Amino acid sequence: MAKVALLFSGQGAQRVGMGADLAQASPSARAILHLAPETLPGDFLTVMQKGPEETLTRTAYCQPALYLHGLALLQVLRERLPEFKPAATAGLSLGEFTAHAAAGTFSAEDGLRLVTRRGILMEEACAKTKGAMLALLGADETLASRVAQESGWQVANLNGGGQVVLSGPAEKLEAAQTAAKAAGVKRAIPLKVAGAYHSSLMQSAKEGLSEAIAKTSMKMPSSPVLSNFLGRPAQNEAEIRSSLLEQ
Repeated sequence: MAKVALLFSGQGAQRVGMGADLAQASPSARAILHLAPETLPGDFLTVMQKGPEETLTRTAYCQPALYLHGLALLQVLRERLPEFKPAATAGLSLGEFTAHAAAGTFSAEDGLRLVTRRGILMEEACAKTKGAMLALLGADETLASRVAQESGWQVANLNGGGQVVLSGPAEKLEAAQTAAKAAGVKRAIPLKVAGAYHSSLMQSAKEGLSEAIAKTSMKMPSSPVLSNFLGRPAQNEAEIRSSLLEQ
């Protein structure tokens, strides 16, 4: 079998009804989707399966939903290909937590506790200042930095392929879109997220997450996990923890 890497989704990939087909097709996937309900909002499964979409988009719901969905997909893959072992795993933002759970850095349960806590902390940060994110297509870091500076926003993600994501106060979203158009950006697309992630508006969440990460038992993964922050796999547990904190 050719070498295959697994890439796990971040916020914005959620949809109402996600995982329903997996739960019907696979008992082990269903078990993952029903993992540790005591750590989740009481209506979590209902919102995940039936919506409303507005609630599922909230980071306290979205993060554990995408985490569990990613691991449920992995369970189905392992059932169908028992000998399968990924050459590497990676994930976009939240997805890096899923990637580490898939590689055995921490248990699925501990990972769920982490992403649930992360989601709550980020939702609390969102409540302090309403934020938004804007994907710039056809922009490099220099151009995106200029747009951010002119609109009072910040560069959040360097996604590659001519795509850079900005974060900032929602009240300045229109200003960011106007600045992007004036700078010649091909397209500026608001993201379906609940806050200004990967920006200074999330500092309070970062502080709380640091405590949760420090308390979580971890070990080196069974296969390489590519870090968005480092640009390579972490070489020790300290690097894993710091990389997860920067997601």
